[in-house]
Amino acid sequence: MVKRTDGTESPIITESDADTDKPRVKYGELVILGYNGFLPQGDRGRRRSKFVLYKRGDPNGVKRSKHYIVQSPQTSQAILDAKQHSISYTLSRNQAVIVEYKEDPDTDMFQVGRSSESPIDFVVMDTLPGDKKDAKVLQSTISRFACRILVDRSDGHKARIYAAGFDSSRNIFLGEKATKWQDNVEIDGLTTNGVLIMHPKGQFCGGSAECGLWRETSVGGDVFSLRECRSAQQKGQPVYEETNALQDGTLIDLCGATLLWRSAEGLRHSPTKKDLEKLVDEINAGRPQCPVGLNTLVIPRKVSLGEHVNQPYVYLNCGHVQGQHGWGQDKASNARRCPMCLELGPVVTLCMGVENAFYVDSGPPTYCFNPCGHMATEKTVKYWANVDIPHGTNGFQAVCPFCATPLQGSPGYIKLIFQDNLD
Repeated sequence: MVKRTDGTESPIITESDADTDKPRVKYGELVILGYNGFLPQGDRGRRRSKFVLYKRGDPNGVKRSKHYIVQSPQTSQAILDAKQHSISYTLSRNQAVIVEYKEDPDTDMFQVGRSSESPIDFVVMDTLPGDKKDAKVLQSTISRFACRILVDRSDGHKARIYAAGFDSSRNIFLGEKATKWQDNVEIDGLTTNGVLIMHPKGQFCGGSAECGLWRETSVGGDVFSLRECRSAQQKGQPVYEETNALQDGTLIDLCGATLLWRSAEGLRHSPTKKDLEKLVDEINAGRPQCPVGLNTLVIPRKVSLGEHVNQPYVYLNCGHVQGQHGWGQDKASNARRCPMCLELGPVVTLCMGVENAFYVDSGPPTYCFNPCGHMATEKTVKYWANVDIPHGTNGFQAVCPFCATPLQGSPGYIKLIFQDNLD
């Protein structure tokens, strides 16, 4: 196998993975916000728009065993031992606390980060809003070893997230400037830009959930309120009533990319990709017409490079769906006047949101996000319009989950008005 540097090499299939007699136990999925089912360059190896967590053939989880103070952490036995997992908390130039971890036969560990080194299971790059075909990130704010998730092998519902991941030498280093503290005998800390989590209030899948409050999880897995800004030296207040246990619909922000956790159980109640494609087919079977050009409109399952002649467009101020035509163009503002209701406003192509993990319910796609035009169910659109995603060092903004475009206007979406079923 040729080793590549971008994390796209295909994972090696072990005998236990290739054993087709037994279906693999699925714990859940991590899905990056801003991708409608696939990366623009294509999903390859460990770089993809979503990562499925399966039960491993052999457990690789670790748990805390002992800790001690050393004078020179770089030369301590635990750091030098490539088989020993350890976390080094540097207190000063000549003092550090080493926390050793031992193998845990009851858990599987999965690691997420920007590094393409082998300990990272899911390679995540910075997400840019909108069309990402030619997008380039000059300087990433995502940590190379951003976070780790430990799942209980006997109960796949129990998945916990921790800030920071182990590197190729099985070490985590928190430098002198990193935020850290000692409570009694335990030591803990935060990574530079932090790992933020937001648990939904209520069942994510079912359409009644509301977004919760953003928190920060520590290297040891405790939960805190947010720091004053992303990399502030002072930690937030402990939040004892919340935990680092992932629940269906938990959002994980890595400062440059936001991931959605969907449990295997939650996904069983969600629409599948085939369900969503069937909904598009049903709308197209109704032969929606452009009321101006009188031609039949066809909603594409995904955006094609060349706009086809029957591509539907939506007027974002009124929701009327029409075809491409030159009527009502306002040259001064680049807006168009809707021929149906004479409302002046922007026009955008309509496209189906086909990443099923983002849906909070099943049903026809009767709404779209403003300004990108991604269609989804009413409850799905309204849910995401009320979720503030971390942006920059201390900002938040609601975005379309299918393309990460910041939503515009209030409420950030529009109800679609089709002229269909005319036969």
